[in-house]
Amino acid sequence: MLIGSVLLVGCSAEQSETGAASLAGLPPAEACQALNGMVIGTESIGEPTSGATITSAALVAAAETDNANGEFCKVLGAIHPVDPSAPDINFEVNLPSTWNGKTLQFGGGGLNGTLITGLGRYAKQPDTEETPLKRGYVTLGSDSGHQSRGGFDGSFYLNEEALENYGHKQLKKTHDVALQLVQTRYGAAPTFNYFIGGSQGGHEGFDVVQRYPDDYQGVVAGYPAHNVVMLHLSAWNYAKALLANEGKSWINPAKAQKVVDVVYQRCDALDGANDGIISHLMACEAENAPLTRLDEQNPLRCAGGADTGDDCLSDAQLQALVAIDTPFTTGFPVFPDDTATAAFPKWTPLVGSTFQDGGLTILGAESPQQALQYAPGAATLGYAIARDPNLDVYQSFEPARYEARIKELAAKMSANSIDLDRFQSNGGKLIFFHGLVDDFITPYSSIYYYNRLKVKYLPEVLGDFVRFYTIPGMGHVTGVFNARLASLDALEAWVERGEAPGDLLASDANTATAGRTRPVCQFPAWPHYDGSGDLNAAASFRCAE
Repeated sequence: MLIGSVLLVGCSAEQSETGAASLAGLPPAEACQALNGMVIGTESIGEPTSGATITSAALVAAAETDNANGEFCKVLGAIHPVDPSAPDINFEVNLPSTWNGKTLQFGGGGLNGTLITGLGRYAKQPDTEETPLKRGYVTLGSDSGHQSRGGFDGSFYLNEEALENYGHKQLKKTHDVALQLVQTRYGAAPTFNYFIGGSQGGHEGFDVVQRYPDDYQGVVAGYPAHNVVMLHLSAWNYAKALLANEGKSWINPAKAQKVVDVVYQRCDALDGANDGIISHLMACEAENAPLTRLDEQNPLRCAGGADTGDDCLSDAQLQALVAIDTPFTTGFPVFPDDTATAAFPKWTPLVGSTFQDGGLTILGAESPQQALQYAPGAATLGYAIARDPNLDVYQSFEPARYEARIKELAAKMSANSIDLDRFQSNGGKLIFFHGLVDDFITPYSSIYYYNRLKVKYLPEVLGDFVRFYTIPGMGHVTGVFNARLASLDALEAWVERGEAPGDLLASDANTATAGRTRPVCQFPAWPHYDGSGDLNAAASFRCAE
């Protein structure tokens, strides 16, 4: 049966009000089975494709082993490229038998390349909450249009359609295919479409707000890699600083721990609490200004500036630390609406970085080539910018030589625009947050973006559709405060009931401090301890500026 642009093979479907085939009247198992082989035409997908095909649809019983999601139809499929040499976008859409009328699209991570199933919890969701699928959401995700060979595999960048799919187009394509499936299965369109993700998924949350504002009513973007081209250029600069002076600038793990110890000794109590969490970022910045000096006033410096052991930093190592603590600049503006600066904000080595997160040694366990930022810098600069996988970007790359390509890529891959007028006029709501000890993506990137929004929009206008939070102690993967927060609940309340979020609540998932809570304050406020009450209870803190 071909109705509109949806082809259902061998099923007894009814026609919905929109003219699409509907399986709403069938039992769940029969309706799910009928989706097998479904074909979705190009006219139903808002970015160029060669259509989409459902490769499998199987009902998962509520009682099935390891299924915490209730009964649902697991649908797998592929969205086909225009360029036959480009990979498919592989996707998964999960259709609950008891639907709440809403969809939730999950974002990816890193350079993507792995299927996002939508079967688990969203980014930083409390473990005590049911999964969105169990709550009745249709959940969806994709591999963004390529399969990764592991790590920061940038080989897909060499195909321009695959690059653009990763950059943003896979989001629209997957969303549109999912809505066709929803209409076909339930005979109705969703009441609300939401997006949630962290890291690259946070970047994708910014993408849908900026590029596809008509498709989503609410978005949560955690620790977003939204300015991804500049982020990876800054990562290259970060790793290059550790490689300088024939490797003598590298800061080994013992020296990195020395930096951490000194920073926390100087800053921990500035928020009123000696609790291993630095909350007062600005005060810590001022306190640690001497740590960038190359003289005897710097308590980190080895005597005379020579490398005398792991208890101090040489001048070469301090120079690397200063480079990491300094904004990176290309020398030319990258974005048309951000012409005042060509800079990407600094990292956080002197305000709380632990240089350890998710089991990774950020500066490199044994050499600067093992530094976290080494791989993404090499992947994007070599494959996407220079388009030369054999180029040694740490020896033979200068941004000025690639100015045109960097600008082109920023338009395709980054989500840095502050023009959110359509999203705002549609009634859309955006919540975004960032941990203040994130060594993967500097929180200053989110702070800088929010400050740009504050220039464009009046406070009462901005507050009506955007809320931004910073979380002291939270890293990218874990952190000294391994935050969990019910951000989807806050978004639902705002979008569906008009209940704008104030300060939120986070709990600590670290084993040693499990159950510790803190208020999550709207930037620029931070949790202040007034000197009394349980240090492990959010009620003992107030959000202060």
